[in-house]
Amino acid sequence: MAVTDEAISKIQAMIVAGDLKPGQRLPPEKELSESLGLSRSSLREAVKALELIRVLDVRRGDGTYVTTLDPGLLLEAVSFVVDMHQDHSLVELFEVRRILEPAAAALAATRLDADAIDELRTLVDEVDETTTVEDLVAHDLDFHARIIQAAGNAYLSSMLEALSSRTVRARIWRGLTEERSVSRTLDEHHAIVDALARHDADLVRALVTVHVSGVENWLRRSLE
Repeated sequence: MAVTDEAISKIQAMIVAGDLKPGQRLPPEKELSESLGLSRSSLREAVKALELIRVLDVRRGDGTYVTTLDPGLLLEAVSFVVDMHQDHSLVELFEVRRILEPAAAALAATRLDADAIDELRTLVDEVDETTTVEDLVAHDLDFHARIIQAAGNAYLSSMLEALSSRTVRARIWRGLTEERSVSRTLDEHHAIVDALARHDADLVRALVTVHVSGVENWLRRSLE
């Protein structure tokens, strides 16, 4: 593993230094292994590892390329880990959301235009306590994604989207439906949109903090 780690570090260093750029094809295996002072077997293992985390793209019969290195692509591994959560880790995931999402929403408050606000209003008006759990999950994902994408920070929005497991949200909305708490949660969505429309970043930050904290507290109770 130490030799493979060294190979990974050397390829990473080439990308960071700009010797390998997004979309660029890697030199042939023999040439690259010799230039880096690596065995071909350790280089192959490094390529496999970097392919798994979407840094490299191995195209059979064509060659190995550096991916776009887009934040959403690189953070797919986070999404994979989130979907493998265990109950005790759910609250920790929401703690991360509670820290990051209010900041993203506050940024969005300064950047959303009138058309985007109107689209959010339409979105929240389309659901109520009679909406199916499946449609509530879709609504929730879309609602939060639109806001965090409007923050204009690709890494922040990609990280938050990676934390947004559909499986976890389905569990939450199912629980909220059983407790007849859907209406209150959707009212919070309406309040967030109203604050966004006023471009009040501080109020948006506070409302999103309360909103995410409420779900986090519900999770804590349900896991007791």
